[in-house]
Amino acid sequence: MTKFPTDIQIPLGQWVDELMDWVLAHWGAFFDALGDMLLQVLLYIEKFFLVLPWYVVILLVAIVAWKALGRWWHGLIMAALLFTIGTFGYWRLAMMTLGLVTSAVIISLAIGIPAGILMARNDLVEQLLRPLLDAMQTMPSFVYLIPALMLFGLGKVPAVFATIIYAVPPVIRLTNVGIRQVPETVLEAAESLGSSSRQILFNVQLPLAFPSIMVGVNQTTMMALSMVVVASMIGARGLGLEVLLAINRIEVGRGFEAGLSIVFLAIIIDRITHALAARQRQFTAH
Repeated sequence: MTKFPTDIQIPLGQWVDELMDWVLAHWGAFFDALGDMLLQVLLYIEKFFLVLPWYVVILLVAIVAWKALGRWWHGLIMAALLFTIGTFGYWRLAMMTLGLVTSAVIISLAIGIPAGILMARNDLVEQLLRPLLDAMQTMPSFVYLIPALMLFGLGKVPAVFATIIYAVPPVIRLTNVGIRQVPETVLEAAESLGSSSRQILFNVQLPLAFPSIMVGVNQTTMMALSMVVVASMIGARGLGLEVLLAINRIEVGRGFEAGLSIVFLAIIIDRITHALAARQRQFTAH
């Protein structure tokens, strides 16, 4: 009586395997074409970061951080963190990681912001997407590697695909929340002035929701960056691969340098995007 009956089983794993076999049989060509397109986007973005001279990148980061954070020494600190990554010998790998994260974030925003708008304007869509977003955020990130490998094979493309699945929920949620929190009085005033639904969305709701959307961009970027080590397990090069190799070879110093480089990248991106969101919030409040 203490054991669960063995004759009561739900063959969920078998159903999922059969579904993946059907997808590969009928949609294999589509995913091959999609993979080629994603790879080209990723390679162009990665090449952009690799072609830029290191001092130009550091100078640009210093200027952007100075303008965003409001203090010249903030820009100096962000530039120093980026310079330190180069002194570890990881500049090229850091740019490759930045290319992967940038690609994943761009695609996540292209998917997430329209999805968040749709959720905000349709209660049924929100009810359908909310449990899906919950599952995407709570499911272990390693699980995403399995369908990514089956659909795209090893390499950069499945890494970006898995990263997108993991990173896209925050921007969808916060876009939805930001639009729904626009005061009803503001919407009623816009309607009374004869604004159409489209005009209200682009001229009223999205500008007022922009601070919330920027927080979503920040969270999506951080989650994409947190996937770099996991993505390295399926062929994505960069700092994540260095951490993985250090773990396999028990090279503590190498792992510490690569891990610290990821942390520095995270600090730079987080501070700048967070400051931009805070500034937009203050501008909207005034």
